[in-house]
Amino acid sequence: MLFSTTQTPSAAAWRGRSAAPVSVLPYDPLDMTPADSGYLAPEQHARQRIDAMLERAGWVVQDYKAVNLYAGLGVAVRELPTSAGPADYVLFVNRQAVGVIEAKKVGTTLSGVEPQTLKYQANIPGALPSYLVGGHLPFGYESTGAETWFTCRMDPEPTARRVFWFHRPDSLQWQVEDHVNHGGGSFRARIPDMPLLAADPFWLRDAQGEAIRNLEVSLKANRQRALIQMATGSGKTFCAANICERLLRHAQARRILFLVDRGNLGRQTLKEFQGFEVPGSGRKVSELYNVQRLTHNRIDPVASVCIGTIQRAYSMLRGDADLPEDVDEVGGSDVVPDRPVEVDYQPALPVEAFDVIIVDECHRSIYGVWRQVLEYFDAFLIGLTATPGKQTFGFFNKNLVMEYGFPQAVADGVNVDFDVFRLSTAISEGGSTIEAGYATTFRDRETRAERLEQVDEDLTYDARELDRKVVAKDQIRTVVRAVRDNLPAMFPDREVDEHTRLRHIPKTLIFAKDDSHAEDIVRIVREEFGKGNEVITKITYKSSDGHKPEDLLQAFRTSYNPRIAVTVDMIATGTDVKPLEMVVFMRMVRSRNFFEQMKGRGVRTISDDDLRGVTPDATHKDRFVLVDAVGVTETKLIEASPLERKRGVSLAQLLQQVSLGQVSEDLVSSLASRLARIDSRIGPEDRKRLEETAGETLSAIGHRLVDAIDPDRQLAEAEDASGQPDPGDAALTEARAALLVAAVLPLAANPELRQQLIDVQRSFEQVIDDTSIDEVTKATFVVDAKARAANTIESFRAYLDEHQDEITALQVLYAKPYAQRLTYADVKELADAIGRPPHRWTPERLWEAYETLDASKVRGSAGTLLTNIVSLVRFTLDGGGELIPFPDQVHERFEAWLAQQANADRQFTPDQLDWLRLICDHLAASLSIESSELTEPPFSGRGGLGRARQLFGADLDGLLVELAQVVAA
Repeated sequence: MLFSTTQTPSAAAWRGRSAAPVSVLPYDPLDMTPADSGYLAPEQHARQRIDAMLERAGWVVQDYKAVNLYAGLGVAVRELPTSAGPADYVLFVNRQAVGVIEAKKVGTTLSGVEPQTLKYQANIPGALPSYLVGGHLPFGYESTGAETWFTCRMDPEPTARRVFWFHRPDSLQWQVEDHVNHGGGSFRARIPDMPLLAADPFWLRDAQGEAIRNLEVSLKANRQRALIQMATGSGKTFCAANICERLLRHAQARRILFLVDRGNLGRQTLKEFQGFEVPGSGRKVSELYNVQRLTHNRIDPVASVCIGTIQRAYSMLRGDADLPEDVDEVGGSDVVPDRPVEVDYQPALPVEAFDVIIVDECHRSIYGVWRQVLEYFDAFLIGLTATPGKQTFGFFNKNLVMEYGFPQAVADGVNVDFDVFRLSTAISEGGSTIEAGYATTFRDRETRAERLEQVDEDLTYDARELDRKVVAKDQIRTVVRAVRDNLPAMFPDREVDEHTRLRHIPKTLIFAKDDSHAEDIVRIVREEFGKGNEVITKITYKSSDGHKPEDLLQAFRTSYNPRIAVTVDMIATGTDVKPLEMVVFMRMVRSRNFFEQMKGRGVRTISDDDLRGVTPDATHKDRFVLVDAVGVTETKLIEASPLERKRGVSLAQLLQQVSLGQVSEDLVSSLASRLARIDSRIGPEDRKRLEETAGETLSAIGHRLVDAIDPDRQLAEAEDASGQPDPGDAALTEARAALLVAAVLPLAANPELRQQLIDVQRSFEQVIDDTSIDEVTKATFVVDAKARAANTIESFRAYLDEHQDEITALQVLYAKPYAQRLTYADVKELADAIGRPPHRWTPERLWEAYETLDASKVRGSAGTLLTNIVSLVRFTLDGGGELIPFPDQVHERFEAWLAQQANADRQFTPDQLDWLRLICDHLAASLSIESSELTEPPFSGRGGLGRARQLFGADLDGLLVELAQVVAA
């Protein structure tokens, strides 16, 4: 249900919403038939839709016979005659023809319509006032009303791109005027003229400079989306501020939207912009351009950069008067809708409102349920992240323009490394029992009101229920005490007091499970450390102590106190606390991305003086300590993936498999996705009928399906069933199977519901998978991977044994010691033989089979070098050791040979060494070398055979033979 556009929805209501788009027509054209009294041909329906879209975008729509170009700034004239026939729509701005719309019925594929549009653009009557670019009207649209594509002929390489809606007349007018006055016109036309970033900008780190250069190459190639992956703490926001400044200054971007995950990160980003001095200007970027942090649902008309959250952008598109402050302050993960949001055109925020949208470390859901908010705008999309998942890569079309990971950042001194300090207690591992007869405290989770009650029977709980159903205060106390007592061992260079405890507690961040858990931790930490409110505090969205969370966070960054902060999610991502030296996990996480972001709070570097400013006895930060009190570092972390895993399999087929008891995680996950899609589209009558048949809502069934594939839920069920805190694989498999069967039961046992679901799905949509990252790995019928790999290796060994006397290479490799040398021709003969039917083996396939069987014995990959067959055959025949690419073996032998020469006092000049390495590379690929081959590339580029004889003289021929025997045997 949509909220009123004149009122601000409550935070609770806002979180529970799922808005449907507002239709500009009072009926669905696809539902009408010729028998209906108001029947129109499909193309006429499309034109009605296009008329309504144009009017909402500020155009006056007129028929050619009743044209009045003075009716408004923008006039769309239907059926205007041209030299190529009547055009469906000709767009006039300020009484001058500037564009054409070609209308087609819904379902028409529009790329084939582009030549027709272009024909009308080039054939406007000469007597008609018009603005032409290269003999054409500059703006061309193809539209069905449901799908619209736009081409601007001012662009350096005019390319159609999909747009959510038509542009406003004033937007096209601005582009025409800019083209007249400056020769640019469109934003895309100005990008190619941007000057290159200085080769070694003093104000940027190397990685930041490389990211900006690579991004600008992508923008100049007109790539609509680009992803920058940079490690936490490597300066992504500062890099983005530089990107914005360059686009504003050199490409005259009109407005840029900078999306952050939550309100406090918006404030942090604004400070980054305010502190950035534009090189050579002596002025801050916020002094040169208006930078607005969106705290209300209104964009300042003069703002060049707008900083806000995805939930606020969605609220603005909905037409809400404002967004509740607490909704803007929480992270994207806390306000994720139940299903993908849908947006409608918002005249106050047209599709061309932003030229560029930068998405900084937002929750992965921004590329899932929120994605239509991003795709509403006709803008370049740039992603910044330290931990991209599959969905992120897919959304950005795998256009990764920069990859700068944690190891590189540590190596460059941009991040610090970390040590893991593992803590575990008896209760945290196995739970405990409250014996009958004890007076026990019961506390309301929400109000925290307490009452005492005597338990009549033993109350047993496990580790999973800790701090949720049961609060074992001594478990928290034991962990806290262990952290306190081990601080001198973690930081041995720090001052200790008379109790042999650290005099200055290192800045510490503790991650709690929820706000209630955080409250318990704060109280106990204060007791055990003997410190007060100023030293140990809670920083969550519900922070107490009368302080605003952002004030506490600022103090944690820059002041001596607080020393220890307890949080849930607020400081989990993006927040910069450079003096932080210890991160304590008292909550479990399963997502690798989230864990990396949480861990990343400690990686920031800080100058020695700034560190001593908050921690007096600290000398230098070259690492931080990660205290693991829950086993998160020992857990197989998972990466979030889309629910839909059975693309190409119809709903009917999925339901049929369920009815026959064929249940798998992929099937259940896909069913959850399909039901959510149906639930979001059906009308009231279908919904009522389905609920009557099912006895419950589709949403309830879908939630159980999702719960069944949740790894945490599966583990909890296995723990309950086995009574063990660490159940084995068998128990986990059994619990998983039980959950899956129970989840699909409402569908499997109800044939009438299955049929109704199939009947109600009347959509002709195609699934467009932008999420899964693909590469060809196999092209064969699938059986169990390890069984298939073992079968491949067994067949290969049998083939070698059978043909050892027939193939020259096998004769050489079976003979030990090797009686003769292999040649490239021998290896090529073997490769051709194994590549023939029925086996069709390749080095890559055989290599992969060995890796599947035991990855610990396999190094690297086969690649495309045929010489790797030598490594494969030797590894197969020897049955032990390690499978190593042949070039790696060659280079290892070469280095050993160089060491032997040095020991024998045989020295080589730098030029000679360069040539020897070239010869080694040649041997790795070809097995042999003759002096005549030195006349060919790459040797010819270094002076060829003549240069080699100058360097090595009469020793050259003998050296070639020696190297071939030593390194390529």
